[in-house]
Amino acid sequence: MTLSNNQRRLKNNAAYASIATAVVLTVIKGAAAFVTGSLSVLSSMADSLADVISSLVTLIAVIYADKPLTCEHRYGYGRAEAVSALVQAAFISGSAFFILYDAAYRVGHPVMLKQTGIGIGVMGISIMLTLALICYQKYAIKRVSSQAIEADNKHYVIDLAANAAVLISLAAVRWLKWEWVDMAAAVLVSIYLIATALKIAKRALEEITDKEIDVDIKARIIEAVTSVDGVKGYHDFRSRVSGNRWFIEIHLEFDGNLTLLQAHELAEQAENKITALYAEAQVIIHQDPVGIEEKRLDNDIIGPCAW
Repeated sequence: MTLSNNQRRLKNNAAYASIATAVVLTVIKGAAAFVTGSLSVLSSMADSLADVISSLVTLIAVIYADKPLTCEHRYGYGRAEAVSALVQAAFISGSAFFILYDAAYRVGHPVMLKQTGIGIGVMGISIMLTLALICYQKYAIKRVSSQAIEADNKHYVIDLAANAAVLISLAAVRWLKWEWVDMAAAVLVSIYLIATALKIAKRALEEITDKEIDVDIKARIIEAVTSVDGVKGYHDFRSRVSGNRWFIEIHLEFDGNLTLLQAHELAEQAENKITALYAEAQVIIHQDPVGIEEKRLDNDIIGPCAW
């Protein structure tokens, strides 16, 4: 699928907005962590700093993934977004482990918090900025497919919850004098970040290793192509994802007495049905006479398939 200029601009603007937000959050949280001595605020600042770096990677990936096809890259550059998601996962998990280490150190070396009111105010501002960014990213994702921006969005959704947890912990320290809540919140935020990093990495690796599209989508595609009058069957259906492009390959079976032109026209009808359902799909259909004996990919697949 080729993106329009407006779609490309929307993707780029979403990436720019993410970087700007992350920079602002890093600065204000860093100042708040210095003033208050709060580990939970420091954990949130470390996360925002990782966001700055990962968002820069996202921006580069979005721009690179949208490059036009070339002789050397006929499938495009979509997988740059998957690589970007892996880099994000690494930064997210790295910042989480840093905070866990600091939390373990503070068990034996407690730190008294101060100026918690400033910390509460900064975290309140952080929540509002993060919420605004999430809404804009959701708007962009609805209009253009981007794994990099979607991964960024999921992380900021978790950031929103993490910021709220830090805000609550500071309130508990300020009004209830529960100093331990600050460290507990930092640990919870770190564990949450590690879980998120694993999910992002898993999806990116699935794309890089050519995982098939969802079973439900494949079922709808099969229903569409077999509804074409003249299609007698299908085999060797495989697919892969690269950024905002889907690559679909399928062998359709026709009456062997059809002319090549007739078989081509039926195959084109089937292709049109697929692209009507999924505009991002690039389809290759091979035409076979029904009942022909040949070596098939289906026979080489290990394990049962759901389609």
